[in-house]
Amino acid sequence: MKLIEYLFRKVIPLFLGALVFFALVLILVDLMMNLWNFISNGVPGLKVLRIMGLYVPKCLWYATPIAILFAVSYTLSDLYANNELIAIFASGVSLTHFTFPLLIFAFGMSFALFFFDDKVVVPTYAKKTAEQEEVLKKDKTLNNDKIVILSENGNIVYKAEFYDDAAKRLTGVFIIIRNEDKSLETIIRADSASWRDEKWILSGGIQYTQTVDASGAHTMAAGSVSRENLARLIEPPETFQNNVISVETVNSATAKVYIEHLQKAGLPFAEPLSLYYKKFSFPFILFIVVFLSVGLSGKTRKNVMLMSLASCISAAVLFYVMQMITMLLAKFGAISPFMGAWFPVFMFVVIAAVVLRYART
Repeated sequence: MKLIEYLFRKVIPLFLGALVFFALVLILVDLMMNLWNFISNGVPGLKVLRIMGLYVPKCLWYATPIAILFAVSYTLSDLYANNELIAIFASGVSLTHFTFPLLIFAFGMSFALFFFDDKVVVPTYAKKTAEQEEVLKKDKTLNNDKIVILSENGNIVYKAEFYDDAAKRLTGVFIIIRNEDKSLETIIRADSASWRDEKWILSGGIQYTQTVDASGAHTMAAGSVSRENLARLIEPPETFQNNVISVETVNSATAKVYIEHLQKAGLPFAEPLSLYYKKFSFPFILFIVVFLSVGLSGKTRKNVMLMSLASCISAAVLFYVMQMITMLLAKFGAISPFMGAWFPVFMFVVIAAVVLRYART
C-alpha cells in the first residue's frame, strides 16, 4: 500500500502540471490564430475571455492523453535513474505488479474521459464556436435551396426549391413515392409545404398515380393527395436545414440519431459511423499510453526529461497517424467502421504488451 501511495504521489502532481501546461499551450495557439480577427471586429476583452473559457474543456480533453503519458513515463524513468526501482525489484515486487495500479487508474480515466467529452466538451465547444462566429460576424443561415432528401430507405424522395427554417416551410415541392422494388408509384406536386403537428401540410397539392390501362400502357392519373400518403410525410424539418452534422461535434446520442437517419435514407454512413465508434475508442488512448510508458521506462538513465518528452510525443504521433489511416480505410469501405475506430487501440495494446515483456525488471 505504501508503494502505491508513493507512486501516485509522484505521478499525480506531474500529470496535473503537464495537463495545465499542454492545455494552456492549446488555448494560446487558438487565441493567437484569432487575435487579429478579435481586434479588427472590436470584440471586448471580457467576451474574448469568455470564448477562451469555453474552449478550456476541449483543450483539457486534448491534453489529457499526452499529459498522463509524460507523467508516467517521466516518473518511472526517474525511478530507474535514481535506482529506486532496483530496490523495489530486489524486495520481490515486479514491474508489472508495481505499475498495475497505474493501469487500473488509466483504464478508469478512459471511461471518465468519454463522459467528460460527451457531457461537457461537446456542449461547451459548440457554444464557443457559436459565440466566436457571432462576434466575428460569420453569418450562418439554416435556410437551404435546391434540396433533395431521401426517406424511408429511399422509398420517398423529397425535392424542394427552397426551405425557410424560421417558418419551417418548403416551396416548390415535388415528392416521389416508390415501391419496395424502387419502381415509381406516385408523384406529389405542391406549391408549398408547412410543418405542423409533426407532419408536412401541403398547399396546392396534386397527386399523380401511375396506372396501367387495358392495353398495358402506363399513364399518370391526377387527383387529390391521399390520406395514406399525407400520413407518410413526416421527415423532420431539421433534415432540410443547411447544415451538415459532424459526428465529432455532437454527443453520442445525437450522433446515433443522425446515423440512423442516414441509414434510413439510404445515404452513405460509413464515415459517420466510424467517427461514432471513435468517440468510444479514442478515450482508451489513456490506457494505451500508460501501458506503453511502463514498457518504455528505464530505457535510459540520462536526459530523463528529454527522453520522456520524446517518447510520449512519438507514441502519440504514431497512434494518431495509425488511426487516421484506419479511419480513411473505413471511409472508403476497405475495412468496417468498427475496425477503423478500434484497430489502432487493439494494435497498440499488443505493442505495449510486447514492449512490457522485454522491459527491464
